[in-house]
Amino acid sequence: MEKKILAGTFIIALIIAGCSGKMENTNYPGNPEPLLQNAYTKLPLGSVKPEGWLKAQLEAQADGLTGHVDDFWPDLVNSAWRGGEGEAWERGPYFLDGLVPLAYLLDDARLKDKVKEWIEPILTSSTDTGWYGPAKNKDRWPLAVANKVLMQYYEATGDSRALEVVTKYFRYLHDTPPDWPDKEWRGVRAMENAVTGYWLYRQLKEPWILEVIRSIQDNSSDWTAYYENFPWDSAASAEKKIPLNWGPDGLTAHVVNNAMAIKYPGLWYQQSGDKRFRKAVFDGIDKYDLNHGQAGGRFSGDEHLSGRSPDRGTELCAVVEYMYSLEELYSIFGDNRLADRLELLAYNALPGTTTPDMWAHQYDQQSNQVVVNGEKRAWSTNGNYSNIYGLMPNFACCLANMHQGWPKFVSSLWMASNDKGLIAAAYGPSTVKAKVGDGQIVEITEETNYPFDGTISFRFTSDEPVRFSFSMRIPGWADTAVITYKDKVIREKGGSTAKIFARWDPGEVITLELPMDIRAERRYNNSMSLLRGPLYFSLRIGKEYRSVKINYDNFSYMGSVDWEINPLTPWNYGLMVDRNNLKRGITVVAGEPGLYPFADRGDMIWSADSARYLPWEHDAPLILKTRGMQIPGWTLKDNSADIPPLSPVRPEGINEVIELVPYGSAKLRITEFPVIDLSQVMDEIR
Repeated sequence: MEKKILAGTFIIALIIAGCSGKMENTNYPGNPEPLLQNAYTKLPLGSVKPEGWLKAQLEAQADGLTGHVDDFWPDLVNSAWRGGEGEAWERGPYFLDGLVPLAYLLDDARLKDKVKEWIEPILTSSTDTGWYGPAKNKDRWPLAVANKVLMQYYEATGDSRALEVVTKYFRYLHDTPPDWPDKEWRGVRAMENAVTGYWLYRQLKEPWILEVIRSIQDNSSDWTAYYENFPWDSAASAEKKIPLNWGPDGLTAHVVNNAMAIKYPGLWYQQSGDKRFRKAVFDGIDKYDLNHGQAGGRFSGDEHLSGRSPDRGTELCAVVEYMYSLEELYSIFGDNRLADRLELLAYNALPGTTTPDMWAHQYDQQSNQVVVNGEKRAWSTNGNYSNIYGLMPNFACCLANMHQGWPKFVSSLWMASNDKGLIAAAYGPSTVKAKVGDGQIVEITEETNYPFDGTISFRFTSDEPVRFSFSMRIPGWADTAVITYKDKVIREKGGSTAKIFARWDPGEVITLELPMDIRAERRYNNSMSLLRGPLYFSLRIGKEYRSVKINYDNFSYMGSVDWEINPLTPWNYGLMVDRNNLKRGITVVAGEPGLYPFADRGDMIWSADSARYLPWEHDAPLILKTRGMQIPGWTLKDNSADIPPLSPVRPEGINEVIELVPYGSAKLRITEFPVIDLSQVMDEIR
């Protein structure tokens, strides 16, 4: 049968024209009045489950640090949050903020037993005043994280005690004076409480909860004004005026605070309705990119904001917190640019800063990272070991907080739309089971190797045909996406949302084809980064792992280790590609993501069966082959790759074939490449 070619925007227009008044999803209620209605509603934890390579990634996390660190790291083994006499501040809640969703996404009995061991002491710690947690903790900041833990636990289990603890704590905040000083973490991060506050209001619909959030907004750090009058621009960075301290000014330049705070004006927008707060969010993201933007979707901060040069680092905590901020913001605004950015972080910056088996992590990652060791670097604030892949290579916050990245991303792949439908917000192999239409349950399995491949199939399972709207985000980088269903073909432009309202029969399939053309992005000093879909690509550098002992005990528990990684092949290559004709000079070699999706040949992988590390013997899922030329004058500076020489660069070497792999697969990498002046070597490459 000949397929009909339709314009997707025409279908969307028909849907909109047929609707009148406010749409409300009674299956997954959004914001009650007087809050503004959000674009989408996040589904309860457990509604989305990982499949395929993404499930393998979460299983690697469960077999790595997340599944074991509380068995041997004293700060968690003896944590006061689980009834011990040890650390009573943020590390227990940080860890649980990743452990809880991971346990229920994988339906892992061992991890769920761990969760129970932690949660029971927390649930029984709630006092008559509403305060809870370890008795020796007097600070509100860790409770802001613990609130999010209990929110997720309640969604996954329905344990009403978790809802009661959160409710009593918000009553405590309502009945006590504001305590959100700008010089303390609880003050600069105070609006983190609004995440749980608005969730609680959706559960209870009690006006006093909004009074609490208003009080926090009015009496804590003004991040909206910060984004409107951004003080730490590129000039401040170049002139070394960014305060590298822990006072009120320095806390506004702290990278993790910035990654958390970008959502705060958006959270308050729900209650204020003032477009000023929406504008502040997008202005803030633009200012981060302009002044501190890095390949992989992140912005720099090693520990404080530190400019755009690719030798600058970004703290792992900032990556996972930026991801969570974007997940919250996408549900509020539904702006596809937010989900585009989320995928960049999830598929580049997140795997790029952990080992493939997730037994080790960096504190700071670099776009151009050509050696990993404990030598002194030009970090803004951090210590010499910050780019070691290890247990605790700098401050211990990332060892506690890194665990939320993958699980919360999986939970945010799908969301409920206000018209009782579903949207595929971000892409990855998964299954969503949710209520649609008049309350019917549908299961949709997303079959794909995305982001390594652009073909995505959605297979519907239900007891009977179900009529509801099914939406798909079209990434902004996709020139044209092709959607095939019911013998029809829709073509959608990048940045749009394809919404199809139809009767979906059991077994029906929708196919989405996203173009995976190579793209070039202009970077620092007119350098170039190459992308395919949401993946950045980095030079494949021969590498040697060497276990080292640094300034703490890594306890030698199972796979716990600290790695130096040294280059075995040259790294100082410029690209010999034509920005205007990338297809001519680049070949794509596609494989399959394996048991460790972001591993590449030569990476060291912990084998629990043999109780030792073994080298990975498979190639990365994608390899780009192109031509490059060494640049003799481009060398190390302060033990990092010096800034790329200004492009175009005069050729001085020989024309060589080089290989690039996904950023997340490259533990040593060049991602921002100088570009060789092809006008001087055209005869050679013709």
